[in-house]
Amino acid sequence: MTKLALSDEILMKIDKPARYIGNELNSIKKDKEKVAIRFAMCFPDVYEIGMSHLGVQILYDMFNKMEDVWCERVYSPWHDLDKVMREQKIPLFALESQDPIKDFDFLGITIQFEMCYTNILQILDLSQIPLHAKDRTLDDPFVIGGGPCTYNPEPIAEFFDIFYIGEGETAYDELLDAYKEWKGSGKSRREFLERAAQIEGLYVPIFYDAEYNEDGTLKSFTPNNEYAPAVVKKQIVMDVTDAPYPMKPVVPFIKVTQDRVVLEIQRGCIRGCRFCQAGMLYRPVRERNVERLKQYAHDMLQNTGHEEISLSSLSSSDYSELKELVTYLIDEFKNKGINISLPSLRIDAFSLDVMSKVQDIRKSSLTFAPEAGSQRLRDVINKGLTEEVILNGSRLAFEGGWNKVKLYFMLGLPTETEEDMKAIPQLANEIAALYYDTVPKEKRNGKCQITISTSFFVPKPFTPFQWAGMYTPGDYLARARVVNEGVHAQLNHKSIKYNWHEADVTVLEGILARGDRKIGQALLKVYEKGGIFDAWSEYFDYQRWEDAFAECGIDTDFYTMRERDLDEIFPWDFIDIGVSKEFLKREWKNAHDEKVTPNCRMKCSGCGAMKFGGGVCFENKD
Repeated sequence: MTKLALSDEILMKIDKPARYIGNELNSIKKDKEKVAIRFAMCFPDVYEIGMSHLGVQILYDMFNKMEDVWCERVYSPWHDLDKVMREQKIPLFALESQDPIKDFDFLGITIQFEMCYTNILQILDLSQIPLHAKDRTLDDPFVIGGGPCTYNPEPIAEFFDIFYIGEGETAYDELLDAYKEWKGSGKSRREFLERAAQIEGLYVPIFYDAEYNEDGTLKSFTPNNEYAPAVVKKQIVMDVTDAPYPMKPVVPFIKVTQDRVVLEIQRGCIRGCRFCQAGMLYRPVRERNVERLKQYAHDMLQNTGHEEISLSSLSSSDYSELKELVTYLIDEFKNKGINISLPSLRIDAFSLDVMSKVQDIRKSSLTFAPEAGSQRLRDVINKGLTEEVILNGSRLAFEGGWNKVKLYFMLGLPTETEEDMKAIPQLANEIAALYYDTVPKEKRNGKCQITISTSFFVPKPFTPFQWAGMYTPGDYLARARVVNEGVHAQLNHKSIKYNWHEADVTVLEGILARGDRKIGQALLKVYEKGGIFDAWSEYFDYQRWEDAFAECGIDTDFYTMRERDLDEIFPWDFIDIGVSKEFLKREWKNAHDEKVTPNCRMKCSGCGAMKFGGGVCFENKD
């Protein structure tokens, strides 16, 4: 039995000690004397969140299949343990071996959302690794970041040695081979980073200089090292069927956010919603083979004991073999006590038929995400959903026995007017009225429940809305008030419930999403003031951030309020995601013209993703 890093005394004092002891089913143990590389894979949030993340599971499995690599997991210690570790100077440790992270070769951190940035500093600090990459020595691990936030890594650039841009299954072999060559060579840390910078998809921030204009915008962003490329190209897996996939994911000891088998059915999305970063980053659409997915379902259920299968995709309804896969899963597993979860489905006759087979209708609700209340604004964002489709889907649902509908919208979208805001409760009212018109009194299962949720829109890099301005927290809340008042004015208001998000978090997310290197100093200050777990509303303190920005002389309005010029250089322009800036500009113009762009299967819009040579771009082509 591995000796635990924490004493029994500490474990008995803290909440959920099972977060920190490792040894779960399917976790991988290796002899550390027999491996060449030790890799700590980190999700910078609490165990329950991190253990639910598919990307980490894929990489953990992939690394551990390599004979001379041992990949272990590490998550952010919760507040209670964080305090104990600081007081007792206990270094942060990996779950499998319980060894300190500082003794590893690599610390890989997946960066899924901006609000985890203070937790990245917590991880480094508790690991006793210097926070700034420039201060690390040969005794420290190389800190490498991956995930969607690395598509604008600049606000956190000074804390990382390397960023891996793109999908993790492609370039690690070359990086790890380079490391093995370097490890015993007597060469400097810098020399290894120079070798890493030559691998496609890897970005080494220390080898680039940012210059600014007087108005604060970026003047130039150029390599300062001969080995660093001017453009970093994203890594992409074209054959997703044969890509690594974990047949034996680690089974947590405690309940986690997503306690289930996850089948990733495809990558990418054909839809082209203009607010959606994932839809642009993961182009082109690549599908997994349906027979392979059937096999995965069997193997993973057998190897984990999970009682639920979930399909993972940005838009499951667009998977061409969906009907076959879902019918198979229902026939095969429904009577064996296995639940089947189908997120991101369009509400049409097929989907409802399927859902009626896999859900307890009386308990469950249906989810629509129109994103905007009016047709005009849905055209602006290229949502491709008409009111007719929404109402028809709702009618079919009510006829099928559902009486609960959840509707998701965004406020603060480009060109939004008061009319667009008022259209949200009006649409909810129409859906509620439809229920009472469709379902006879004697067949009603109680009254209809329509829940509206609005989040505030954040413009993200590599979307057509990356040029858009934002609003103040007060302006966002004023928009939520318009919707709230509109709800109370509706005839069916008793059937409608309204929830909205915090506005100050939205503003901060906007700063971090499109920020440049100057933001890093404020981030450090927030951490020094005690900021961690900012993604958790009970620990988020906007005042702390405002104070830090003020102390650093950072004008937050510069990052949020202004609409960008089309010729402005962005901090992320050095990254090539396949989708061209020219295409995004065209889509920004189309948005203002309220012009809809067809999805990728209807017509190619020349976004640039064809350069990858496969996926949806080449369907039905000889």
